[in-house]
Amino acid sequence: MSEIVGIRFKEVGKVYYFDPDGAKFNKGDFAIVETVRGVECGEVAIDNKEVSEDEIVKPLKKIIRPANNEDVKRYRENRQKEKEAAEICRKRIEYHKLDMNLVDAEYTFDGAKILFYFTADGRVDFRELVKDLAGTFRTRIELRQIGVRDEAKMLGGLGICGRPFCCSSFLGDFQPVSIKMAKEQGLSLNPEKISGTCGRLMCCLKYEQNAYEYLMKVTPKPGALVKTPDGRGKVVETSLLTGKLKVLLDNQATEIPRIYFKKDVELIKDGKIIEDTEEDIIAETE
Repeated sequence: MSEIVGIRFKEVGKVYYFDPDGAKFNKGDFAIVETVRGVECGEVAIDNKEVSEDEIVKPLKKIIRPANNEDVKRYRENRQKEKEAAEICRKRIEYHKLDMNLVDAEYTFDGAKILFYFTADGRVDFRELVKDLAGTFRTRIELRQIGVRDEAKMLGGLGICGRPFCCSSFLGDFQPVSIKMAKEQGLSLNPEKISGTCGRLMCCLKYEQNAYEYLMKVTPKPGALVKTPDGRGKVVETSLLTGKLKVLLDNQATEIPRIYFKKDVELIKDGKIIEDTEEDIIAETE
């Protein structure tokens, strides 16, 4: 076990683990740490706690020190300067007539570099734009192309459920989502019903998937042969959440199935699930 502190550099960004080096931090504090981009100021998202070694990406870097008032002031000033930089960049993109959409701007803590995030349908030759921006801001400039899910996370908004996007409110990382999950959960496969504003499958399809996978293991599948209190029959339809089965009895004169709870039947031979592999591959999210 190792003691860690979780640091986040964007409001709903990924949480990175650091070694507190004996210091005590509370959620909401700020700390100065060393990252691949240099020294950065981040907010404590997870206070001191013990985690297993397999949860850590080694080497675990130590927190340099707690942030002081001047550090926090610079951190907040950078957030304000980012808005101004983004507006200037949008005007320069329009001036150079580039087919790209600026999403966000981000200053490094020391102000030595500005990162501009954008989306585009294909490759964009932005060399002249970089020269223009470098001359305007007198600092290093980096343009980074991102995907539509990252764009939704940065911009935020409301989903079809009426709540703020999960990705922009609490999800640190994107999880892979496939059309297979929607099929197993009995949802409509209409893309408009199961896609988010970003155009990809909704992240929330992942939330209940483990429960559905468990229920599929313990519930007889359509086509299964079962023994009911009224005799042997074949399962024609199942409801995973309610645990109800529609069973067509062998000794029944009419072809109207009866409804039983799965706890009241005994499985003789289970049915099979027909996989649509091509559909699953096509719908896999980026």
